[in-house]
Amino acid sequence: MDSSRFKATLIAMRDETLSSRARTGDDRKPVELDQQAVGRLSRMDALQQQAMAMETERRRGFQLGRIEAALKRIEDDSFGFCALCDEEIGEKRLALDPTTPTCVRCAAGSPG
Repeated sequence: MDSSRFKATLIAMRDETLSSRARTGDDRKPVELDQQAVGRLSRMDALQQQAMAMETERRRGFQLGRIEAALKRIEDDSFGFCALCDEEIGEKRLALDPTTPTCVRCAAGSPG
């Protein structure tokens, strides 16, 4: 398996995720409490947008963790092998999601 191709993909995914994080930093800032500047409905809308931005950021953090773990597996030559049963992960599965740590059987919860 050509792990260098997957490494390039993972690095691109990491860079895009970090770039998205930087672009949306203002969306996660606290909502201003001044009722004079923001009406009640506008404030509720701003709070909802902030909550959605915080959830998106939480998901980005989770994805960054998966990316970093996959890059570490490449470095220690365990990339492409299931973390649970140590069987080879199908290349098509890795092409769909190079961060996946498990084979299809283990991901489905089937006994090895």
